[in-house]
Amino acid sequence: MLDQTDLSILKELSKNSRITMKELGEKVHLTGQAAASRVLKLEDAGIIEQYTIKVNQQKLGYHVHAMITIYTTSPYHEPYLSFINTQRDYVVHNYKISGDGCYLLECNFPSNQELDQFLESLNGHANYKLSIIINKS
Repeated sequence: MLDQTDLSILKELSKNSRITMKELGEKVHLTGQAAASRVLKLEDAGIIEQYTIKVNQQKLGYHVHAMITIYTTSPYHEPYLSFINTQRDYVVHNYKISGDGCYLLECNFPSNQELDQFLESLNGHANYKLSIIINKS
């Protein structure tokens, strides 16, 4: 069971995974060595799975952020999944979902023209419903 200190550590690491253990300890009222020990226990328990970065997609030239609900008519999804594997430049996540649709794609595109080309190709493998992200609040 996690205590409040563990939750505080997770919160701080979520904000900045490159923080030093000394700085982390100061923020959660522990020594750097005690903070490092807690982090190691969280890693060993599988609670912390990996450390990652957040990339500004706009600065990389991907100005169109889309969520695409995928509807397949066949229980055989391999052609769709094979197509998605060829589109790694655009596909951020491909979630298998329940409810409305079979998959939920999160994608970034440099332009509406490239989005349109992607959708035309996608249409050969599945039906879809498109939502464009206007702003993240």
